[in-house]
Amino acid sequence: MLKVGLTGGIGAGKSEVSRLLVAHGAVLIDADRIAREVVAPGTPGLTAVTQAFGEDVLAPDGSLDRPRLGSVVFADPEKLALLNSIVHPLVGARSRELETAAPEDAVVVHDVPLLTENGLAPLYDLVIVVDVAPGTQLDRLVRLRGMTEDDARARMAAQATRDDRRKIADIVIDNDVPLVDLQRRVEDVWADLARRARASHGSAPE
Repeated sequence: MLKVGLTGGIGAGKSEVSRLLVAHGAVLIDADRIAREVVAPGTPGLTAVTQAFGEDVLAPDGSLDRPRLGSVVFADPEKLALLNSIVHPLVGARSRELETAAPEDAVVVHDVPLLTENGLAPLYDLVIVVDVAPGTQLDRLVRLRGMTEDDARARMAAQATRDDRRKIADIVIDNDVPLVDLQRRVEDVWADLARRARASHGSAPE
């Protein structure tokens, strides 16, 4: 098994890269999706979040109002740290369960938005960073996700810097390019990952 950490700043295009990797045969473990599951209604995770931040972060149907919670934590580093201390251990435990269930010769890609911030690089055989210029991130968040510029900038500022992400990267995928170029780059990366997985199966990792 080859364990790959995939990360990048908000709006960098990790979802597209992970989709392409899955199309080639990767097993995807999506930390964002798991983060939603562990705070679904009726879970201990949601109870803990509500105790920490109050009933105001709940939607009328009892689910977590993620935009409202986001507006609270992304403007306050201490509150963001508190939220992370609740959610991240739950996400980590579920991720390990899914990884254990993958085939022994699989390329397992962990899509982890805050990999850099939480010092998680040592958990993986290699780290892929999806990289774009900050201006591209801002444009995508405002134009494609409908965020205000202030909200987009706050979310970007709450994450690691571009330089910090690139420092932990074993592989950098530039996503400031047309889709066809991104597809070719991911295809090349996949060939390398598959080779590494084959080499490590049944022997010590390269």
